Amino acid sequence: MRGLFRLYFKTSLLVRILVCFAVGSLVGVLFWFISQQTEIDAAEQTSLVGKIISCIQPFGQVFVHMLKMIVIPIIFFSLVVGAASLPICRLGRIGLKTIVWYLGCSVLAAVLGTGIALLVSPGSRNAETWRHLIDAEQAQAAQAALPSETSGVLSGIFLGLFRNPFEALASGNFLPIITFALLFGLAIRVSIERKQAQEALRLEQLAGLLEACREAMFTVVEWVLEYAPIGVLALTIVNFGTYGPSIAGPYVSVTAGVVLGISVMVFLVYPLLLWIVTGKNPVPVFKSLRKPMIMAFITRSSAATLPVSLQTAEQELKIHNELAGFSLPLGATINMDGVCVHLPMFAVLAANLFGIPLSIGALAVLVMTTVLSSIGAGGVPGGSLMLLFLILETMGLTGGQVSFIVALALGINPILDMFETMNNVAGDLVCTYVVAVHENLIGTDEPV
Repeated sequence: MRGLFRLYFKTSLLVRILVCFAVGSLVGVLFWFISQQTEIDAAEQTSLVGKIISCIQPFGQVFVHMLKMIVIPIIFFSLVVGAASLPICRLGRIGLKTIVWYLGCSVLAAVLGTGIALLVSPGSRNAETWRHLIDAEQAQAAQAALPSETSGVLSGIFLGLFRNPFEALASGNFLPIITFALLFGLAIRVSIERKQAQEALRLEQLAGLLEACREAMFTVVEWVLEYAPIGVLALTIVNFGTYGPSIAGPYVSVTAGVVLGISVMVFLVYPLLLWIVTGKNPVPVFKSLRKPMIMAFITRSSAATLPVSLQTAEQELKIHNELAGFSLPLGATINMDGVCVHLPMFAVLAANLFGIPLSIGALAVLVMTTVLSSIGAGGVPGGSLMLLFLILETMGLTGGQVSFIVALALGINPILDMFETMNNVAGDLVCTYVVAVHENLIGTDEPV
């Protein structure tokens, strides 16, 4: 028995999640076929399957609740620490350029992701079947389809950014939390650079305390992710056992859409921007990025890939350490272009499944929310999964509907996370290289 436990924990978490997803899908489909039998004892079979699924369901629901438990602290501490790390007075124009580039690329990625999501339109072809199957959610879906404050006037969204932060923390209102965290972190940095030595030391200790809190939360994330295979197994059994093999349709379209969007960002948008802004051939630059991009694909963590990214920036791209040491750690925290491509796909999937109209205003809110929420992804594996709660609740979905979409995302997220993290790391390095070229913070023998 101990040998099995050792083998289980020695196996890669990604492998464990994918195996549990595959096993859960097969078991769930088997349960669904049993429940669809037309023999005399069909009612008994259906009742037995329903009892089994009801016993398995809590193991998946507890995983969703774990994610809800950690999402707000992760976003808050990541944003405060990232904003407080900005050396405003020391870097000045360089820091501003870096941040503007990161935010600009995030907006571009969110617009691209939303456009591809609308083009692919996951779940639209069988939306009627889904709404018929999810009979327990029909009343809630009708309420969510009504115009809401968040999907209406944009001024209401902007006013909602500035609310009581403690009320927002207690109620799980994400946008005010993001706004307050950014302002609080920037205030710490500005105060550090304006105060006398003793007062600045206290503020630096405060920033260090907040960073320690973030690191502690990363440890909690690791613990939650250790439970992920069990949660994914239970959720996939429940989903496939309830809705049958037709549930695979959205997975195929979502995966194809996300991979397409990320491929366009990495192999078309970034090289084109690099060539236009710097006038340099992007091919040698991207050849130098292969190692960190592969590492990001494997580890699914921008933070874990950071040492390789720093090495590549300084040794391969010849970027000065004073820029690379600032830009890349900041990018690992706030620059999540892959997340901006990924999240709109599930938002459009939710809109199709629950009949939520996506007006121009609603799409603008989706892009804005995606960019703001991506800043809090934290650079950890599966960080984008936690941000789904923010995106979906902003759309006006109920708690049950949000949990349903997140449950769908859990099984496929490890695969999508690999592609989006590769996109994130590539975006960090391209941004750093562009700023280095413009600020003459690059060696003379860089890629040409």
